[in-house]
Amino acid sequence: MNIANAKQVIKDTVLIYLKKTDDGDYCIPVVRQRPIFMIGAPGIGKTAIMEQIASELGIALVSYSMTHHTRQSALGLPYITKKEFGGEEYPVTEYTMSEIISSVYETIEKSGIKEGILFLDEINCVSETLGPSMLQFLQYKTFGRHSVPEGWVIVTAGNPPEYNRSVREFDVATLDRLKVISVDPDLKIWREYAYGRNIHGAVLGYLDVKKDDFYVMEMSPQGRSYVTARGWEDLSEMLKLCEEEEITADETLISQYLRCERVSKDFAAYYDMYKKYKKDYRIADILAGSPSPGIIGKASNAGFDERLSVLGMLFDSVCADMRTAMEKADLITAVNPVLKSVKAKSSEGGNCSEVTDILRRSSETAAKRMHSLKTAGALSDEERKILKGSAALYDDMIRACNDASCDSASGAFSVISQAYEKKISSLKKEVEKSGNELSNMISFVREAYKDGNEPVILATKLTSDPWSSRFIASFGSRDYEELAKDMELSERGNDLKEKILKLDL
Repeated sequence: MNIANAKQVIKDTVLIYLKKTDDGDYCIPVVRQRPIFMIGAPGIGKTAIMEQIASELGIALVSYSMTHHTRQSALGLPYITKKEFGGEEYPVTEYTMSEIISSVYETIEKSGIKEGILFLDEINCVSETLGPSMLQFLQYKTFGRHSVPEGWVIVTAGNPPEYNRSVREFDVATLDRLKVISVDPDLKIWREYAYGRNIHGAVLGYLDVKKDDFYVMEMSPQGRSYVTARGWEDLSEMLKLCEEEEITADETLISQYLRCERVSKDFAAYYDMYKKYKKDYRIADILAGSPSPGIIGKASNAGFDERLSVLGMLFDSVCADMRTAMEKADLITAVNPVLKSVKAKSSEGGNCSEVTDILRRSSETAAKRMHSLKTAGALSDEERKILKGSAALYDDMIRACNDASCDSASGAFSVISQAYEKKISSLKKEVEKSGNELSNMISFVREAYKDGNEPVILATKLTSDPWSSRFIASFGSRDYEELAKDMELSERGNDLKEKILKLDL
């Protein structure tokens, strides 16, 4: 299965394992909850989906790479104690609490979240001395005398033997106690993830052309060559930062992330062309609705690779602005319930301090929530921005009330409303800007590439990307609707051609 399917299977399993009876007991006793064993090639996103699952379910996450552990750190340090048997005292070896188990308890204490996922990566690459203890853990969920707390689901991951010579095969008795999931690399699924993560356009453009280079694992005279999803994502972040700082990202840098000489050379050449296209096509002019006739002609006569690169650059620019608009909209949605409470208080005729108390408590709640989720390893980027932005807005409103020396709740609400209206005004400007850019991009693509597949590709991108699809669903776009209709007609035409060909007329 692909990583998206694996995520859903794991998420469903965690939900079932955490389901309780009316008496408050877990429907499936902990001893019967099979640990999940996710096996797949390195760098395909196994760790990333665990963070997403924890964030979406609002539970904690504790992650460990087992290759870093010795028997002592996983099991606990031995110490001698004394026990009495048959009236005589004997020295007995016991163990301190495992570092892994203690981390779970620390996370519960610091975050206040009592349920979570214990994720152990590279579980089948543990040292030989730790092997027996690891098998005991998978079977009985204990390290030494200490068990994983109730409410914590065990998820493990490992690489197949062909990717790692340190892999230790599990016996049938152990495998029979695990829920085994096999995961394969899938560019289509990763691309959907990449849109949400704002992966660099050069990376997506290159992979549109060289799909087979998404995941590479091969032997070369210099040793094993490899390219992984993790490598592409890390390279994307580095490219964006290099561009911000005007640092040249050459083949030497690229090869540090794409560990295959052929792919790193090809991508370095593509990236140079991508930067040239970005300069030549004057993307800002196109999105402003004023492309020169020469640019339209140049785009029309370009080769397929160049067309995809230009399309990717246009889409990235527009999508970045649509993302900004949606983040502002999410923030406004998040603070609305608090502002309704403030409005209700003002209608009751209270004083200013009662209003600022509501805002202060709301700010503290947002900050505590952010700290709790961060401590629990379950804070997504989107939720972090909303919580941090909400707390900052409440604090700004409190300062505005204090600066205005408000006496009444109604006066405080008036000051707060002004701050809120500024946010609304900023959102409207961002929506208008993004909407115009979207319209101008679609118009350019339909005119420059009217005889090609680029309009269909653009419609697919706009539909697949979570930010653009949300923007269009929230604020609408007549140009997108027309583009989507054209895509449907094009697909119907292709279906008709295929049927005619099958008739062998």
